[in-house]
Amino acid sequence: MLPSRPYLRFDIDKVFNQVKSAMHQEALKRGNGRAVYQDCYTGKTLLGGDPYDYEHIYGSEWVHSNYKHLLSDEQIALVVNCPENVKVTLRTINQSKGKTDPEVWLANPHNIEKHQIDLRLAMENAKKAKAGIEKMVKQLTP
Repeated sequence: MLPSRPYLRFDIDKVFNQVKSAMHQEALKRGNGRAVYQDCYTGKTLLGGDPYDYEHIYGSEWVHSNYKHLLSDEQIALVVNCPENVKVTLRTINQSKGKTDPEVWLANPHNIEKHQIDLRLAMENAKKAKAGIEKMVKQLTP
């Protein structure tokens, strides 16, 4: 592995598209033909047609920066897109959070109030995402 290699999204996006498709199929089953999701930060129900995004709780750049010395780009794509790290949220929340570490973003009271964040739920999902990432890294490294 070249720890100095640049961040590239090709492999990440390829796996992300597969994960999003599978999540959409599950959401359609849950909603009897209409996609039904739970927002990972607010807990509110989101329906197909609502302005939502699929969200990497810990962003792909964060995972790349932290694990490029251990993992190939293909392995990083699997880690970034582990089930615990890919969730659904309102587009406004996803755009506000951007590439920010979820713990940093959730520590800002303005974000909590503006977006009506359920802090307990959001922190629980961030904790699960980090654990899922770490578990996947352990599975992929000798």
